[in-house]
Amino acid sequence: MAFLLHQARFYTTVNHLRDLPPTVQPEIAFAGRSNAGKSTAINILCNQKRLAFASKTPGRTQHINYFSVGPEAEPAGYLVDLPGYGYAEVPGAAKAHWEALLSTYLQSRAQLRGMVLMMDSRRPLTDLDRRMIEWFAPTGKPIHTLLTKCDKLTRQESVNALRATEKGFAEYRAAGFKGELSAQLFSALKRIGLDEAHARLEGWLAGEAAGKDTGTAA
Repeated sequence: MAFLLHQARFYTTVNHLRDLPPTVQPEIAFAGRSNAGKSTAINILCNQKRLAFASKTPGRTQHINYFSVGPEAEPAGYLVDLPGYGYAEVPGAAKAHWEALLSTYLQSRAQLRGMVLMMDSRRPLTDLDRRMIEWFAPTGKPIHTLLTKCDKLTRQESVNALRATEKGFAEYRAAGFKGELSAQLFSALKRIGLDEAHARLEGWLAGEAAGKDTGTAA
């Protein structure tokens, strides 16, 4: 199967909301803590080695990077790589800048179809992960979580990580969050969960209903 994501290329980078491109195609945001494996996941999903770059100093990248997917002349949409969050050594001013950038983008960008949230499967649903969910969930748009680096867990540990994440999502639903919350195990190294993630994201780009179940645990 040919994936739209395999036709990905760098489009632009911005550091301020005023510089967001005036595109109308759907966007999928990628968010996650520094060192959660976000850049690696984007690269493997797009079948490329160096499309997205991880900063040599984790947490220092302050830009939003856009990658177009599909035919170059008529992109089907954009993958939007958001700055990593949660790195302790980032100065306070930079943290404040990122918070304003991330929260405003996630809450107000009309083109956003959904958010892919990267969480290290060994430490799911940290306080900062929950903050990202709470910023975005009120939009009613879906959040799909990739529990990364699951190859570092035993089978039972992987099951426990997925269950813990689903339990946290159930608490959000009980509190009235209306957007779809789903999760899956993922490993770029072992290519675990790649087909499942492709199906989810390609569906978003194709305009499937936000709440449509694609077979992932929700």
